[in-house]
Amino acid sequence: MPTGSPSPSSGWFRPRRPDDPAVITDPAERRAVVVELLIVFTATLGLSGLRSLLSLLDRLLRPEPLNEQAVAINVPQAALGLLDFARQLTSVLQLLSWGALGVYLIWRGGIALRRIGLDRTRPGRDLLHGLGLAALIGIPGLAFYLGTRAIGINLTVVPSALDEQWWRSLVLVLSALGNSWAEEILVVGYLLTRLRQLGWSENASLLASAVLRGSYHLYQGFGGFLGNIVMGLIYGRYWQRTNRLWALVVGHAVIDIVAFVGYALLRDSLSWLP
Repeated sequence: MPTGSPSPSSGWFRPRRPDDPAVITDPAERRAVVVELLIVFTATLGLSGLRSLLSLLDRLLRPEPLNEQAVAINVPQAALGLLDFARQLTSVLQLLSWGALGVYLIWRGGIALRRIGLDRTRPGRDLLHGLGLAALIGIPGLAFYLGTRAIGINLTVVPSALDEQWWRSLVLVLSALGNSWAEEILVVGYLLTRLRQLGWSENASLLASAVLRGSYHLYQGFGGFLGNIVMGLIYGRYWQRTNRLWALVVGHAVIDIVAFVGYALLRDSLSWLP
């Protein structure tokens, strides 16, 4: 390789900002985009990040160490089974609407959805890449969670505290799909696109996206925060290099489905599960 020429991996660590979408130069339009970002994330995942921070502070002030405290992700929302089922579905609907808001704002801003990878031209490849991303994040992620819990910097995370009902697995799958749709649309496709329009570098916008992803997992402890930052860096960079968002949605959904449904089915059979 000639001296001074970029290495093959330099595109992954120092990617060039694409020409499309163009940087917004009009001051009024730039202010409008900033206001839009503040409104969207104050109403959605940014607010979740603040709540998670307050939850972690509350946990730290308790006398028990973090790893002796537990937090559940999917919990009952009503005493009556069918009413609980209905409320679980409304939570899924909220997540789907958050993602739909990001899609709408991108489309309304004149950016074709194929530009962020929400088209149907590569379903097979998106599925395979999504499964690969799930394996890349999910398997080391489990080991990282167990390690951070062992050293006392993470809570015991219970993926599902739902009672055994005929609809439990259905709700857990829908919850996983809702989480993956809302997070990958807003934190990757929407946020990184808007930051490109504001002229941010690819690395700066990637870091902002990853820290935001970690922030709304702070309720799990420092391990959840750090682990999701790593996931955000990998997922965000994959999107910056490929513009394929469906692969991220698939990968995230697979991780959550395995965690939610697998835990619900196996918790009475495996003694090491909380």
